[in-house]
Amino acid sequence: MGNCQHCITREFNSLKKLSKDELKKVSDHKNELSFKKGDVIFKEGMMLNGVYCIKAGKCKLTKLSANGKEQIVKFIKHGDMLGYRSVLGEEPVSLSVVALEDMQACFIPKKDIFASLDENKEFSKDMFKVVCHDLKDANETLTNMAQKNGT
Repeated sequence: MGNCQHCITREFNSLKKLSKDELKKVSDHKNELSFKKGDVIFKEGMMLNGVYCIKAGKCKLTKLSANGKEQIVKFIKHGDMLGYRSVLGEEPVSLSVVALEDMQACFIPKKDIFASLDENKEFSKDMFKVVCHDLKDANETLTNMAQKNGT
């Protein structure tokens, strides 16, 4: 299993704020996963027991509409994290994730994420910023959709 301290991927997300000891704990507890193109990583309504850190590959986040049509919400790439909003909010995921190509990811257990949030102010602050950025993007998308429908 790879060591998080030597992984360049963490530099692209909040994991860059973890100390060496915290990274060692994450390395000791994470699982390295492989997904094939078309694999479902998780589905709307699932409860997650951790977050995914994407090491290689791309995937799409989708939402199923009331009429059963799949709407692409966002594309995810190397360095991004998945599932953190659900884990932090302790609620089911609201989107599904499907691999667009072969992917490599690390699954970090929820207990390690919460331990790092408790112990590391900089990690907590960075995660807070990421969630706020997501909220800003969602508000802009919603505003744009409302304005298009209103004209």
